[in-house]
Amino acid sequence: MKVRPLKISFGILSLTFVLLLDACQNFLDKNPQGQLTQASFPTTSNDALSATIAAYASLRIWAYHSGGYPLLDIMSDDARKGSNPADQLPTVGPYDNFTMNTSQDGLDRWWSTLYQCIRATNVVIIYVPTISMAPEIQTRYIAEAKFLRALFYFDLVRAWGNVPLVTVEPAPLALKQSTAAETYSLIISDLTFAIQNLPEKSSYATSDYGRATKGAAKSILAKVYLFQHDYANAAAIATEVINSGQYSLEPNFADASGQNGYNGVESIFEVGALPVEDPNGGGCQYANTQGIRGSPNRGWGFNRPTIDLRDSFEPNDPRMDATIIFLGEVLDGVITLGDNTTPDALYDANNNLIEIECYNQKIWVPGISTPEEWGYHKRIIRYADVLLIAAEALNESGQSAQALPYLNQVRARARAGNNAILPDITTTDMTQLRAIILNERRHELAMEGHRFWDLVRTGNAGSVLGPLGFIVGKHELLPIPQTQIDISKGVLVQNSNW
Repeated sequence: MKVRPLKISFGILSLTFVLLLDACQNFLDKNPQGQLTQASFPTTSNDALSATIAAYASLRIWAYHSGGYPLLDIMSDDARKGSNPADQLPTVGPYDNFTMNTSQDGLDRWWSTLYQCIRATNVVIIYVPTISMAPEIQTRYIAEAKFLRALFYFDLVRAWGNVPLVTVEPAPLALKQSTAAETYSLIISDLTFAIQNLPEKSSYATSDYGRATKGAAKSILAKVYLFQHDYANAAAIATEVINSGQYSLEPNFADASGQNGYNGVESIFEVGALPVEDPNGGGCQYANTQGIRGSPNRGWGFNRPTIDLRDSFEPNDPRMDATIIFLGEVLDGVITLGDNTTPDALYDANNNLIEIECYNQKIWVPGISTPEEWGYHKRIIRYADVLLIAAEALNESGQSAQALPYLNQVRARARAGNNAILPDITTTDMTQLRAIILNERRHELAMEGHRFWDLVRTGNAGSVLGPLGFIVGKHELLPIPQTQIDISKGVLVQNSNW
């Protein structure tokens, strides 16, 4: 069942989300080591709901999405900085060629926002248990907050490795870094609690769509195990999600990321938003940052798909055209003319074509102006990702034959009934299948922020991204923002080789 963004979705809760976020700014302090400024909040069941909504609303903060710009895609082989050549070149451009430094724009913004988000979840986790209210609702709110806290810490540990763990209020001053293993332990504990206490998606009324579910917690946990190379647990948890019957693939690949799939059968967890150019009014600028620049004016034009991504698709794979908007392409009756300050094509000193003006089609929302893009629902995780997690984990566990059905489900949807393309994979050679699955993830999940971390966790970042400037032993992690090290008076320790 598809639910339109302006009808009902807990991911939006109409305008209530942002109104409560604005009202709760007193405890959403951006400084992760500051003190909670609250006297009598939360003390009632309504306060508990307000605090939970504020935690969800954190997902729509622009900087939550890798500091505002799609840095993870830009650091991969899937995308370039985008926009016109000069726009944000000193601040975003260094992520294109790994010349960023410890004071680079975006680092402190992303770090601080993730801790702001964590603070919002801690308010629920710490204070809601003290409220006299219906026990089942109380437990569910805590489980939702723990799911979100795990999500935020998963970003932190992947991006920076050893990070401070803030689980109490007020947080201790000069909080030291915990090891990545300790952070992963908290993430797994939070997700386990969420799994035990959240309902399945089918148990929610449509008015609650957007809330965390048992399936969402299991899906993120499966991905956490994958990143830890715990393939047995990753396969087991991903298979549980698959066998739950709660999700399926959208028949049309474009709907898996597009408007027609909002809260649909493939969406396991997504960020709801309203088409309003104001985060305090329900909007989210994630898609607007990447929208077509020029004509039609849909946004800033950052995160431009690379020629390498375009050429990497198998012959006639429909996902290529559904992923990239080319100049002259007509979508929903609107022709893409692009930006007259951006060259249609860029060449290097040897006259080799290195970039063309094109855009991320996955964030396209029908319309001719910018507000529609602010209403885009970003998918945090979708069912195709879980199928590919299961396939990879089974293959790495020595069960290559069992991995094939999950991999081939994704390919079958992509071929859209055309049996002349994207044939089923039949090899059960573990090494061959490992490369095939990684390649399938690239094409299925392109421009959705997965590629860089996939290359790092599989040990392929050096060979694939080395020509772009990636240095093994350094760029697997981002540098701790220098401002945070300064604030801590040296308690925080910089990552290796930065």
